[in-house]
Amino acid sequence: MIVTVFRNRFNPGAQEEYGPMAQRMSELVRGIPGYISHKTFTAEDGERATIVEFETEEGLNAWRVDPEHAKAKRRGIEAFFSEYKFQICKVIRDRVWPGARDHARSPGAADVPVEAVAGPQHQGAALKE
Repeated sequence: MIVTVFRNRFNPGAQEEYGPMAQRMSELVRGIPGYISHKTFTAEDGERATIVEFETEEGLNAWRVDPEHAKAKRRGIEAFFSEYKFQICKVIRDRVWPGARDHARSPGAADVPVEAVAGPQHQGAALKE
């Protein structure tokens, strides 16, 4: 799996024009072979982080060179973002823990402390992996 982390901050007043373009990019990326998901988070200080997952580098590269996406990236650099950074990462480990809702629906499921799964040195940080 390939994960892109795109961090940015808006220029003042850029959000109104950015919204429709972001919506279009969200629709467009879903049609790229190998696309898995994306989600955006905003920190209290205004920094935003978008996490995008692709099954393969080929999928990511198809998104990277998509003409409409390339145009949107240029527009972002020119008008929307006061700063940005992106990182392309290969997933070396992927763990999933069921949420409380899912756990409650699993008959016979045992409560397993994080340290029993990840070891005491990872307690607290293990759920972030």
